[in-house]
Amino acid sequence: MADQNMTAGEEVLLDVRVAESSKLYKFYLSQEKKILGTTAVTIFLIIWELVGNTLQLINPMFMSAPSLVWNAGYQMFASGEIWNDLRVSGIEFAWGYFLSVIFAIPFGIMVGWYKRMSHIFDPFINAMNATPRVALLPLVIIWLGIGILSKVGIIFLGAVFPLLLNTRDGVKTTPANLLNAARSFGASEWQIFRTVVLPSTVPFILTGLRLAVGRALIGVMVGELYAATAGIGFMITVAGATFQTDKVFVGVLIFAISGMVATDVIDKVERRFDKWRPKVGAAQ
Repeated sequence: MADQNMTAGEEVLLDVRVAESSKLYKFYLSQEKKILGTTAVTIFLIIWELVGNTLQLINPMFMSAPSLVWNAGYQMFASGEIWNDLRVSGIEFAWGYFLSVIFAIPFGIMVGWYKRMSHIFDPFINAMNATPRVALLPLVIIWLGIGILSKVGIIFLGAVFPLLLNTRDGVKTTPANLLNAARSFGASEWQIFRTVVLPSTVPFILTGLRLAVGRALIGVMVGELYAATAGIGFMITVAGATFQTDKVFVGVLIFAISGMVATDVIDKVERRFDKWRPKVGAAQ
């Protein structure tokens, strides 16, 4: 009790100090995340530019610089040579990710909710999740050919399991006391699922969606390493083989920015369900 009183007192003192602080400090506190993040990125880019271009401590063939990467990216977009690669990779990513979502969420709910289904499918799910997707790529190409379907297939295999496992575990970790309370009041299975299981599972599904974005982008890159004639992954492969380091970084940045944007969109959706997520962890 004494510790709680001390903590409350410290929080009051902190609030008073913040209220009495300058406007500049209040602005910093309100924008602390953006300020620290922007500062860290800026310092990193400055050091990278000095090492890679200004001081030329490293051969540009092996390490480019932000200015060189910017110039290469500008030329690629201005000339239009990259637009077809973006279109191909975007179509592959969209279809692979979409198919993984419409398959993994219903199937994960079914496996998590029905015990017998879990007994039947868990060995296959765990075995496939532990299998490297790259090892399946030759089979996927044999089955689906060298066109876009094989790339969609490998993206699907990369994205489906994080989402499937999170959905399944979200259903399985629904608090038993809530289920028992709902059943004691005579709730039907559908009412239990809609009012108890689904709110408990949605945060897990959103986490799975976020993880699936990264795995899907890896699938785009891996799928375009083999038997591809277009795509950002194919562009990176060709640029690396010809020692065009600046173009390699352009492709890497496209993957990174795409992942950041997709993840940010999912994070904004996830914040709408914060009240359904247990409050755990530390604030700092």
